[in-house]
Amino acid sequence: MPVIVTAIFHPAEGKKDQLIEALQATMPAVHEEDGCLLYAIHDAEDGTVTMIEKWTSAESLRAHSQGSAVGALGKAVEPFISEPTTVTTMTPISAGSAERGLL
Repeated sequence: MPVIVTAIFHPAEGKKDQLIEALQATMPAVHEEDGCLLYAIHDAEDGTVTMIEKWTSAESLRAHSQGSAVGALGKAVEPFISEPTTVTTMTPISAGSAERGLL
């Protein structure tokens, strides 16, 4: 079963552009990981940067969380965030059609 993750990055004052650049520079390595279906960032209206992830399984997410790509990403963004990243892991709940009711 797929696993969905949101990671909310809280930019330090005046560092949002640098945070985004650090994410953009390190995300391609994650896109190459087994099980990565989606790993995308979004500019949220509250000033945060929200990442939405989709993994084929809990096992692929676990491998990602222990891998070098996410370690490099964490190290790259650390100077540009004001607080720890808020990470939420979710399991999809089907509603309506498969095309529109599941991420």
